Amino acid sequence: MRKLIIAAAATFAFAGLAACENAAEKEAGAQADAIEANANVEATQLENQADAATTEAGQEALNAQADAVQETADERADAVEAAAGNRDGGMTTSNTPAQ
Repeated sequence: MRKLIIAAAATFAFAGLAACENAAEKEAGAQADAIEANANVEATQLENQADAATTEAGQEALNAQADAVQETADERADAVEAAAGNRDGGMTTSNTPAQ
């Protein structure tokens, strides 16, 4: 029951945040999600190759490459969202840089 209440509260919180977003922020969020989803597919493929690698060095290199793909995607996604969030001068977003 407690988990259900927490999940419901989180849903309402996200819905409230979504209502504050402008169209550019919503589009940027979708683009960021797509960037991360594509990276997850690529990273999973690399991890599967690592599982099939015949040497430990090969496994480590492929896993490191998968980690790098995800890290790069996270940075790109964050940049897309930050750029959209600051188009209005940061007046309606929580990602406004400190001055």
